[in-house]
Amino acid sequence: MKHLHLLLLLILAGVDSTTFAHHSDAGYDRERLVAFEGVVTRYVYRNPHIMIYVETEDGTLGQVEWEIETGSVPIMSRSGWESSMISPGDVVTIRAHPERSGRNRAILNTLETGDGRLWSQIEGDLEATAIADSLEGVWKGLSHTNVRRQFSEAHLTPAALVAREEYNDFTDDPNLLCIPHPTPFTIGSVNYLSGIEIHESHAVLRNEFLDVNRMVYMDGRDHPEDGQRTVQGHSIGWWEGETLVVDTQLFDEFNSGNGIGIPSGYSKHVVERYSLSDDGTRVIVDILLEDPEFLVEPFSGRLEMLYTPHLELHNYNCIPEVVEN
Repeated sequence: MKHLHLLLLLILAGVDSTTFAHHSDAGYDRERLVAFEGVVTRYVYRNPHIMIYVETEDGTLGQVEWEIETGSVPIMSRSGWESSMISPGDVVTIRAHPERSGRNRAILNTLETGDGRLWSQIEGDLEATAIADSLEGVWKGLSHTNVRRQFSEAHLTPAALVAREEYNDFTDDPNLLCIPHPTPFTIGSVNYLSGIEIHESHAVLRNEFLDVNRMVYMDGRDHPEDGQRTVQGHSIGWWEGETLVVDTQLFDEFNSGNGIGIPSGYSKHVVERYSLSDDGTRVIVDILLEDPEFLVEPFSGRLEMLYTPHLELHNYNCIPEVVEN
């Protein structure tokens, strides 16, 4: 077997890198690229992410096994991947960004199979191809309006700054336990599809990532006094003209309730306003987030989602044990 292990450890300069939006992404060194040829020992095609285990030869250590992380099943299936794409014993060439800790673990850039085909995660903004006449349907977030990027400019309290500094992506991430982040951080995901269902007495807001399924009560009720607090909170909604207003309170304390590593408290309050764009190709969501324990001032943002009726929402069916290797 051609021995490439670590001979192509590069400082990236102008090398294209597939963008993976993933819970533990910060633990990988995007400035380095490891490339090697090896033999597949295991191919785990399930959520929270597809894993490829590859054995290769190290000049000093002999045979070593690398854990290669890819995207989740919904993302990779839309990129052409299948459960039968590779099998144990297949020879593949890996290009990946290694973990900062030094372990033999990396996040995939590209995989080349024995037939010469190159595989990667294919994601990005799509072109508008359909027009919606209501908020209902399947929607895909547009990258230039990503709420996480906007929230990076929010002014944090000292308590939030300390918590973020102490946060460890590999031990503290709730996604490792298949617990999704609360609103507004799953709205308009660029990599995962969102779904909106409107009923007479309620609405359902879905996102593929970790099977987020939010019930919005629209029967005139208020938030319950001393109601049960949950990670996703309690949501009520109403119409203001053609705009759907969603008010969410009763959040539980959560270590990443205001973004990765930034906690949220009992005073967190989110208002989302959903409206259809004039041309019907997008949903526009205006967001107001208050949480005085961790935010110096309220955060406001706007995101957009493209109407994608030709795409199908996948069930995530997260299995915590996959992440606990």
